[in-house]
Amino acid sequence: MSELLGTKVVSLGGGHGLATTLKSLRQLTQNITAIVTVADNGGSSGRLRREFPIFPPGDLRMALAALCGDDEWGRSWAEIMQYRFSGDGSMQGHTVGNILLAALWDRDVDPVKGLDRVASLLKVVGRVLPMAAVPLDIEGTFLTSIGRVVIRGQEQVASAHGTLDSLRILPESPPARPEALDAIARAQWITMGPGSWFTSVLPHFLVPQQRYALSQSTAKRIIVLNLDADPAIQGSEFAGSTPQEHLQIVGEYAPDMRWDYVIADTSVVRDMPLLQDQVAKMGGTLVVEDVRMAPGSVHHDPRKLTSVFAHIMSNSLVG
Repeated sequence: MSELLGTKVVSLGGGHGLATTLKSLRQLTQNITAIVTVADNGGSSGRLRREFPIFPPGDLRMALAALCGDDEWGRSWAEIMQYRFSGDGSMQGHTVGNILLAALWDRDVDPVKGLDRVASLLKVVGRVLPMAAVPLDIEGTFLTSIGRVVIRGQEQVASAHGTLDSLRILPESPPARPEALDAIARAQWITMGPGSWFTSVLPHFLVPQQRYALSQSTAKRIIVLNLDADPAIQGSEFAGSTPQEHLQIVGEYAPDMRWDYVIADTSVVRDMPLLQDQVAKMGGTLVVEDVRMAPGSVHHDPRKLTSVFAHIMSNSLVG
C-alpha cells in the first residue's frame, strides 16, 4: 500500500462517521484533508457555541483525534482530546479538545490557524478544516402526521420524525474556506460518509462555493453508505430507509455530481439489482463488503474499511 502514501484525499462529513473514515484512510496516505460540518448545537459544542462566537468544536475535535498517529504520542493525545469531564460542576460534559480549541479560537482571529496549531501539537496525519467560513445552523422541513413542520438545529433535525421535505443551512450561501476549496481542487479522491445523512453529509452540498468545487473536481469519488439504524432510534433521521433512498437524496442535492464507487456492507443490501442500478445511474460501481465492526454493531470497522479503500484506490492506479 506504499504506492498510496502520497495520495491526496478529501473526506467530507462529521461526527463518528467521518472519524471512522479518517482512521481508515490514515493507514494508506499522509495527505488527507477532512472538511467538517460546523452546525452542531448540542452537548459541549452547543454550550461553548452559546457562550462564545465560535465554531462548534466537537466534530472538528473528533476529526483531529482520528488523524492522530498510532505511536505513543498519537494514542496519548487522541485520548486526551477525547477526555470528557464528569461530575456536577460547570465543566461537566466538556471535553479537553473542545476547551483547547475554544481557547485558541478566543486567542486567534482565524479559526483555521487554531486548528493547524492543534494539528501540529498532535502531529496528526493530514489537515482538518471547517466546511464554511462561519458557524452554521441546520433547518429541515418535515412532513409529519400533523402537517408540515420546520425544525431548526442539528441535534433537533437529527432526531426529527417524519419525511424530509427540504433542508437548508443558515446563513444561506455561506462562504467556504479557501483552504477547503484548494484541497478539493487538488484532490485525487473524495470520500463522503458514513454518518448522519441530513446533518453531516447533505449540508456539504448546501455551501454553494464548495458544491461547485466538488462538481468541477477531477477526483474520483466514493460514498460509504450507513449501516442499519439502531433499533433504539428507529423513527429518527432517515431510520429504516434503504441504501437506494440514501443515494437518491444525494442525487437530489448534488444532481451534477458523478460518484465512482459506493461502498455498502453486505448486511444492508437486500435488493442487489436495484441498488446496482441506482449506483450505475450515478456513474459508479457498487462495492459490497463486510465492513461492520461485528454482527449487530452499528459501527463500521476502520480496519475493514482500510482494506476496501486500498483495493479500490490501488486498482484505480493499475487501471
